[in-house]
Amino acid sequence: MSDLQLAGGQQWGLWGLLLGMLCTWCLGAPSPSPSPAASTGSKLRFRLAGFPRKHYEGRVEIQRAGEWGTICDDDFTLQAAHVLCRELGFTEATGWAHSAKYGAGTGRIWLDNLNCRGTEQSITECASRGWGNSDCTHDEDAGVICKDQRLPGFSDSNIIEVEEQHLQVEEVRLKSAVGGGRRPLPVTEGLVEVRLPGGWAQVCDGGWSAHNSRVICGMLGFPSERRVNAAFYRLLAQRQRHSFGLHGVACVGTEAHLSLCPLEFYRGNDTARCPGGAPAVVSCVPGSLYATSSGQRKKQSSTQPRGEPRLRLKGGARSGEGRVEVLKGSEWGTVCDHKWDLLSASVLCRELGFGSAREALSGARMGQGMGPIHLSEVRCSGREASLWSCPYKNITAEDCSHAQDAAVRCNLPYTGVETMETWYWDSGNVTDVVLSGVRCTGSELSLGECAHHGTPIACKRTGTRFAAGVICSETASDLILHSALVQETAYIEDRPLHMLYCAAEENCLARSARAANWPYGHRRLLRFSSQIHNLGRADFRPKAGRHSWVWHECHGHYHSMDIFTHYDILTPNGTKVAEGHKASFCLEDTECQEDVSKRYECANFGEQGITVGCWDLYRHDIDCQWIDITDVKPGNYILQVVINPNYEVAESDFTNNAMKCNCKYDGHRIWVHNCHIGDAFGEEANRRFERYPGQANNQIV
Repeated sequence: MSDLQLAGGQQWGLWGLLLGMLCTWCLGAPSPSPSPAASTGSKLRFRLAGFPRKHYEGRVEIQRAGEWGTICDDDFTLQAAHVLCRELGFTEATGWAHSAKYGAGTGRIWLDNLNCRGTEQSITECASRGWGNSDCTHDEDAGVICKDQRLPGFSDSNIIEVEEQHLQVEEVRLKSAVGGGRRPLPVTEGLVEVRLPGGWAQVCDGGWSAHNSRVICGMLGFPSERRVNAAFYRLLAQRQRHSFGLHGVACVGTEAHLSLCPLEFYRGNDTARCPGGAPAVVSCVPGSLYATSSGQRKKQSSTQPRGEPRLRLKGGARSGEGRVEVLKGSEWGTVCDHKWDLLSASVLCRELGFGSAREALSGARMGQGMGPIHLSEVRCSGREASLWSCPYKNITAEDCSHAQDAAVRCNLPYTGVETMETWYWDSGNVTDVVLSGVRCTGSELSLGECAHHGTPIACKRTGTRFAAGVICSETASDLILHSALVQETAYIEDRPLHMLYCAAEENCLARSARAANWPYGHRRLLRFSSQIHNLGRADFRPKAGRHSWVWHECHGHYHSMDIFTHYDILTPNGTKVAEGHKASFCLEDTECQEDVSKRYECANFGEQGITVGCWDLYRHDIDCQWIDITDVKPGNYILQVVINPNYEVAESDFTNNAMKCNCKYDGHRIWVHNCHIGDAFGEEANRRFERYPGQANNQIV
C-alpha cells in the first residue's frame, strides 16, 4: 500500500468516525449506562460485622471504591436479604434485622430504600436511591441472618473480609452451686458462666451490680433479678477452685446481650486478677409461666397487678414470640413498626413474663393483624415497667398499614422440653397407655400439666390404631372472618322452595323444611357475605387429599372439607334456635393483598386452599350462604360464625375463629350490629356482650 493510499485511508477513517458521532447525536441514540458496580472501577466486596452474632449473621457491610459502608433498613425486605446472603456465599436468608441489631456501623451508608425481587444475581441489579445517597443514620443499619449452608464451590477469598478476631461472650448460663442435677429446671440462681472461644469460664464479682444481673436474667428468659445471699456464696467460694475469664462488667441494665456491655477479659486462667473476689452469682425471678411449683405460681400471681392484660402476642409458633397486640379502650389492636427496636421489645417481653427481646421484628413478620393500629413510634429507654409507660405516637390511617405490624421474639428460660426432634415409630409392641383424655389450653410446658384422665387410665380403645401422634411445624395458617362485611351485607330473603332443591340436598335448610309442601311455599333465610382471610404464616390447606374430595353436581365443584364453618342463631342465654353450616366447602383465593399471587382455584379440579395474604369470599347470594330462620320467633339474638369448628386443620390461633354479632328480629326485618371477632375486645367488654358460656367454641353448655 502506498503512502498516499494510507493517508487517504486514515482520512476516510477519521471522517467516518466523525460522521458516526454526528449521526448518533442527530438520532439521539442512547449510550449504554454502566452498572453501579462497574462505575466504581472495582468489584464490590461484602462482609458480616457486629456482635453478638454467629458466623452466618450480622450487620451487612459493603466495600465500594475501597471504602466500607452499610445498608439502611428503610424498605429492607427478606428478598433483599436473600440476594445479600448469596453475595456472602450462603444459599438463602432465613431472616433480617433492622435498627442496628448488631451494633451501629461506621463510614458511608452505601444503600438506602433497597428494593429487590429476591431473584437477582447481584445487589447491583436491585433498585435503590443510588450509591451513597441516603437520609439514614447508623442507628438504622440493616443486618441479615443467612441459612448456615454454603453455595456449592463458593470461595470467600475475594468476597468476605474476615474481621480482626477479638474476644466476645458467645453464651451465658447459670450453674447451680448446690443440689447438683436434682434441682428442677429452669435454673433461676447460680454462678454466672460465660462461653468464650476457649470454653466456659466464670466471672469475677468485683464491682458486680444489679444492672449486670438484670442483663443476665433477661438473656436467660427471666423478667427481673433479685438479691442473693452473698455471705453464703462467699463461704462456698473459699472451698472451690475457680476459672475466671471475665471481670469489669459495667452494664447499664438495658442491654439485650452481655456482649453489648463494657467488658474486661482475662487472658487464660489468671485467678490472681480477682483479688479478694469470688465468682459472680445471679438470682432471677421467673415469669408465672415458668415458676417451678404451684406455690411459687400462686405467690407470684398475687404480686402481679390486677386487671385484665393489656398486651399479648399473636401468630407465633411457640411461646414468647408473635405479633404485638395492645388493648386500648376495650379493643385489641396492633403496633406499627416505625422505630420499633430491641429496647421497646425488651420492655414488652419482660412485662409478659419473659426475658429481654432476642429479636424486634418489623414488616408483619408474624402475620398481619386486623382491626385498629393503636401505637406507632414507641420509644422505650429499656427501664420502663410497662410498654404503656414509653413515649409513643397515636396513629392515623395514613401513617401505617398492617403490613408494618411489629412483632417480637423473647428470650425464654431453658426448661429441658424445647428439644421440637420428633420421631414416629411402630407402637405395635407398646402395651401400656400412660395418658388419656388429654385437654390442654396450649400454654402448658408439658403434657403432664394438661388436664387428663386419672388412674386407672380410661382408654377403652388401645393398640396401634388409637395411639396419638402429632406433626410439628414452625408455621401455621390463621383464619379470620371479616366481621364488618357480615354486618354490612346481612338481610332477609323469602326464597321459594322450588329454588332450594340443591340446597336441601346439601342439608343447608332447617329440619322443618323436610315436612314442607314442596315445591310450594318458601323458606325465610338470613343471608350475609363471608370473607375469610388467612393472616397466618402458612397456607390453609384441606385436611383431606384430592382422592377423598366429593363432587357436588348441583353446584358443579369438588368440596374438600366436610365442615368448614358453623352459622348459628343463639338466644342471649346460649340456646341455639337456628343453625346453618357449610356442610362442605370449596376453598380458593378469591382476592389477595398487593404483591401476593393467587395459588388456589376450585375450577377444573384445581388445588384448594387459601394462600397467606389472600381471602376466600362467599357472597350473600350463593346457595347455603345463609341461616334458615323460618322457625325463629321475633326477639333479640346473637349471630355466631365459627371457622374450622372441629379444629381439623392446624392454625396458630384458634381464639379468633369465632365471630359474634348482636341481632334484633321483629318478624319482618332484622338488624345486625356490633359484629366482632371473638377476641377483638377486652375481657370486660366481652363480659358485657356475652352473658353465657360456649360462644368461643360453638359448644353450648
